[in-house]
Amino acid sequence: MDVFQKVEKIGEGTYGVVYKAKNKETGQLVALKKIRLDLETEGVPSTAIREISLLKELKHPNIVRLLDVVHSEKKLYLVFEFLSQDLKKYMDSTPASELPTHLVKVPREGQGRAASAPLGGPARRPRVRSAGAFSCLLLQSYLFQLLQGVNFCHSHRVIHRDLKPQNLLINELGAIKLADFGLARAFGVPLRTYTHEVVTLWYRAPEILLGSKFYSTAVDVWSIGCIFAEMVTRRALFPGDSEIDQLFRIFRTLGTPTEATWPGVTQLPDYKGSFPKWTRKRLEEIVPNLQPEGQDLLMQLLQYDPSRRISAKAALAHPYFSSTETSPAPRQCVLERFCR
Repeated sequence: MDVFQKVEKIGEGTYGVVYKAKNKETGQLVALKKIRLDLETEGVPSTAIREISLLKELKHPNIVRLLDVVHSEKKLYLVFEFLSQDLKKYMDSTPASELPTHLVKVPREGQGRAASAPLGGPARRPRVRSAGAFSCLLLQSYLFQLLQGVNFCHSHRVIHRDLKPQNLLINELGAIKLADFGLARAFGVPLRTYTHEVVTLWYRAPEILLGSKFYSTAVDVWSIGCIFAEMVTRRALFPGDSEIDQLFRIFRTLGTPTEATWPGVTQLPDYKGSFPKWTRKRLEEIVPNLQPEGQDLLMQLLQYDPSRRISAKAALAHPYFSSTETSPAPRQCVLERFCR
């Protein structure tokens, strides 16, 4: 570990501390996740083993890169690429006046320079020519990139299970990447039985809240829908403080599910016939600043029935993304044009 110089502590997780550090030989900034082994009676925590094994397999531009694993004394260090902050901190620091009101077209290829995003850099806000235009482009770009990362996970038979703004890392050029795979699971066919104690409450899919032990990639898609709405409004869509409060917040917004809207819902372990019967709100009330194509995509991401919920792959082809005139690769770094 002598090659790395710790710069500052940037976070603390369930099984260790995360530091911003610099490689003294190359100057490269990295994120060091220190895992304490002295607290473990059985060696390396299972969450760390899971994260290491999955990240070695999942190599994608929208998934944080695991650069190295270093064992030092009674500590294990995971060396990640460095990104300047997470989506939650960015949204908290962005004025509400920069909320998107409409989608603008991205300049055609040749009208702006695009380049791949660096590993990291100073956590500074981008300079923009138009707050409204920047917000719209950023919202669309982030969502597209998130769906690309999630689709890649799902195509490699991995469910993240803990998608939330705090686990989405960004840099100043507009790249966003999935991180924290400590709760992720590889899945097989048929669907396996899992614990329902996963995913931060606010982003937890209704099938998990209702006690389903059989779930799949659709739980990640629900989380993406919640994050999408939060990027639009800068407020958590369903900020529950308990499982039942979480369910009722969802029901009050999307309507209480029935056998007609979600076949099989009444058979889930924690479903109660005594649940209050709420009617669905209009999407314009939920996300008033989102145009019709975005509202349609959000509705499909937040479909109650997991079997009817849109897949990440299908979402990438949704008309919401057709308003831009770039191919998927340039779209990832479209913000470079506004950051110079």
